[in-house]
Amino acid sequence: MRLLGKGSKLYSIFKMRCPRCQEGEFFTSHPYDLKNAGNIYEHCPKCDLKYSREPGFYYGAMYVAYALGVALFVTFWVSFNLFFPQVNVGWQVGIISLVSIIAAPYNYALSKIIWANFFIGFKKEAAKNQNSSESISESK
Repeated sequence: MRLLGKGSKLYSIFKMRCPRCQEGEFFTSHPYDLKNAGNIYEHCPKCDLKYSREPGFYYGAMYVAYALGVALFVTFWVSFNLFFPQVNVGWQVGIISLVSIIAAPYNYALSKIIWANFFIGFKKEAAKNQNSSESISESK
């Protein structure tokens, strides 16, 4: 199995697709549509997987969002100190804060899809079963 190929968790995360069939959309809109940011479908449009396994399921995504935020901060901080050591600390913190604010909607969406992928695995049959039922209903 390829690292980024269909069937891997990274495929589902980067494409923001259903963790089970990896074909259906996970989010109702783009992460930067701030009115609907982070809204997910109730069920996968392809395999009918219920995305919210229980009430409060995505509260755990806060920990993932925190880890992503820390990783972003550390990456920029180290990059500044290695490649631009002449920039003072105030500017570094300001630029990193601005980048963190701009990246926040994407970080929020990414944390939800990562959290879902922790608990939902890929099943090749899920997409096949849905496709076969669609072809049966189309032939009627």
